[in-house]
Amino acid sequence: MEHLVEVLVPIACGCILPIMIIWLMVRRRMNETNARTQIALAAIEKNPDMDIEELLKKISTKGKLLKEKLLTKLLWGCLTTLLGLGLIGFGVYLGASGIGGTDDPMTSVCFGLISLGVGIAFLINYGVGKKMLAKEIEAEEKRMTEQE
Repeated sequence: MEHLVEVLVPIACGCILPIMIIWLMVRRRMNETNARTQIALAAIEKNPDMDIEELLKKISTKGKLLKEKLLTKLLWGCLTTLLGLGLIGFGVYLGASGIGGTDDPMTSVCFGLISLGVGIAFLINYGVGKKMLAKEIEAEEKRMTEQE
């Protein structure tokens, strides 16, 4: 029975959990689209002379600006880097104190290295994106100030 649990838990975490997350995200987007469609249909029924394009622009969700996307990458990069450093430090502490035996410190260090790698990748992505998209960000900011 214990062997079965040791096999099923990684399968559930590695396969079923990501599938469920993707399914929930797709379902949420479909519900948002259906809600916008219902609003547009109700508006058309009440006022058939209404400009549909303008209505759809008003009820559609606005995407994030390039600057917001880059700042989100910076945030996640900092968080995952610090988490990785913390896990590595925790693993070193467990190994030095002898509390966790031999497997626990190595597990913590491995997860810390993975998290540290992901964090560094986010930070590199932020730096490269900031440098490459500087002109587009400026143009987007000018466009936003002109609209206000």
